[in-house]
Amino acid sequence: MGSIDLFRQPKQRKLMLSAGLSWLFDAMDVGLLSFVVADLAKKWSLSSSQVGVLTSINAIGMVFGAALAGTLADRFGRKAILLWTLVIFSVASGLSALAATFAVLCLLRFIVGFGLGGELPVASTLVSESVPVKDRGRAVVLLESFWAVGWIAAALVAYFVIPKYGWQAAFIIGALPALYAIYLRRAIEDSPQYLIRKPETRLPFGERFAQIWSREAWRSSAMLWILWFTVVFSYYGMFLWLPTVIAAKGYSMVRSFEYVLIMTLAQLPGYFTAAYFIEKLGRKFVLVIYLVMTAFSALWFGLAETEASLLSAGICLSFFNLGAWGAMYAYSPELYPTKLRTTGVGMATSFGRIGGVIGPLLVGYMREQDVPIAAIFTMFFITVLAGAAAVLFLGKETKGLVIKD
Repeated sequence: MGSIDLFRQPKQRKLMLSAGLSWLFDAMDVGLLSFVVADLAKKWSLSSSQVGVLTSINAIGMVFGAALAGTLADRFGRKAILLWTLVIFSVASGLSALAATFAVLCLLRFIVGFGLGGELPVASTLVSESVPVKDRGRAVVLLESFWAVGWIAAALVAYFVIPKYGWQAAFIIGALPALYAIYLRRAIEDSPQYLIRKPETRLPFGERFAQIWSREAWRSSAMLWILWFTVVFSYYGMFLWLPTVIAAKGYSMVRSFEYVLIMTLAQLPGYFTAAYFIEKLGRKFVLVIYLVMTAFSALWFGLAETEASLLSAGICLSFFNLGAWGAMYAYSPELYPTKLRTTGVGMATSFGRIGGVIGPLLVGYMREQDVPIAAIFTMFFITVLAGAAAVLFLGKETKGLVIKD
């Protein structure tokens, strides 16, 4: 009933749709990269290490983007930073289509990552601050569900566009959000919680950073940094390599794209079930359960040998992993007061993006060393369980909690 009430209010419905579409474009760009590298690896004769570098350079940009955008959004507002990050990543994505060398493409993908990394924590905080407490968790998870739609769009573009028109066409499509930003400038407002703050309460970065590691907040910050690192490390390590790993299991490139599309469709029910349970059972419960199931799905995927087993494991992996992502985005802003919120979430996200750098690079290195795929996914099984343990032992429940400065 809460979700129905949420979407009956025009202003909040407009915000959800507007922020959700920007999230969709983010996801589409990240998803397109996973398919583009599979195509580029053949056309440019890239080694596994080079594929790892190309996917990781995106994440390196996200490290800096998340940290800088989070701190700037606490100083200058959520809306302004959201728009700038959207423009940065979409323009750089379009320019990527013109890249003639591996080095130039890597530079442009770094800039894309910078914009992407900044946009995500700012958008989730904006939505979290703009809806009633009873709908807050559900709203952010539903915002996250646009990520699945973006990946589905990326899979469709990869299936229908890349084989016929090449990887450049995919990056040109990734430039469309620049036009959307023009509309977004008039469509959304800053959150009420941010606007009512007095200018003198907007602390310098040094003070904000010190406060997120104060005696009152250090447990939440430590938990978030571990959670974000383990989830981002495993997600980018697994999903950016998914088409390539499926091809390595003996399937054609087109067939691997088909399988990834099917697996991606499972992300949507993962989000929707998490959105339902997060207000019924709480943030911690949903995160721990979905992370544990993600870990066992990763183990299953690595060991899968038959077509049916591979597809089933991939579907479960998408379902639980993306449901956990939704819960994580809903949970993170609730652990800090308004004056620290995007700084705290941005710094945790930024640290997590370091995992997004290491994950694809490590998989590339392990593939070159002929490490079995089962062993690689066993590593992700252990990593995700560590994230679940951090939430279980260090996290606090924030369901229904009114956050005040």
